[in-house]
Amino acid sequence: MSARPAKLTRDTSWKHEATGLAWISPWVIGFLAFTAGPIVMSLYYSVTDYSLLEKPVFIGAENYQRLARDEIFVGALKNTLWYAAVSIPLGTIFAIILAAMLNTRIKARALFRAAMFIPTLVPIVASAMVWSWLLNGQIGLLNQALGWIGIKGPDWLGDRHVAMWALILMSVWGAGNAVVIYLAALQDVPTSLYEAADLDGVTWIGKFWHVTLPMISPVILFNVITSIIGTLQVFAVPYIMTGGGPDRSTYFFTMYLYDNAFRYLNMGYASAMAWVQLVIILALTALTFWLSRKLVFYRSA
Repeated sequence: MSARPAKLTRDTSWKHEATGLAWISPWVIGFLAFTAGPIVMSLYYSVTDYSLLEKPVFIGAENYQRLARDEIFVGALKNTLWYAAVSIPLGTIFAIILAAMLNTRIKARALFRAAMFIPTLVPIVASAMVWSWLLNGQIGLLNQALGWIGIKGPDWLGDRHVAMWALILMSVWGAGNAVVIYLAALQDVPTSLYEAADLDGVTWIGKFWHVTLPMISPVILFNVITSIIGTLQVFAVPYIMTGGGPDRSTYFFTMYLYDNAFRYLNMGYASAMAWVQLVIILALTALTFWLSRKLVFYRSA
């Protein structure tokens, strides 16, 4: 009599597991076909000579050895790291300041918040085209505005000394998504902390430095990590606006990867670049987490 209920229980458990697997099978199949599969294939291609038109030929670590001797690769990597080192801190500071301003009681606050978020809704290609016209060295609106006050504007996208700063300017302009996240974090800071600071006679700068920043530090960490990942993979904006810039001054890592894969049909070399890019992103992310141990404060539940 006791064996039958056990059998029924096993049958019922198996049916539940089968039902659950059936429900998640579209995701599992999609993950294996479009994520896990390409990851494994790219790792294999990175140690082969593969032109997309012929079968891959195993060459070991030759692609990675070539990267160390490739001056274009080294230059693209330097450009990418320089762009990230400047745009991430500037974008973070700019977004926090704007979020703090939008968190105050000002007239038309909802309008300003919406206006700050609108740029993130514009497609990247459209934004790049608009900024290309704004920063045009001859007929651009920015140079015309500078001319009204007697300043001759530079060739923003044609001068190798200025082109990178033009791209950084656009990246800071698109900080609306981060502003919204910081704004939500600021509204979650307990008002009791500000009241205690007021009783101690702390100035608004002291409150911002000793209360606001520590309380939103987990959100800052989150935005910095996502910025690192996105910035080190920047492609569309510089590709459309400068095409690599004069003397490859705005030729980024992902642009060189794309050219090797689809222009030069050197997929094996491009796959090796992709894995190097992944290692760099993981290393910088781990370094950021390590540095944040004494800078990020988490509230207990």
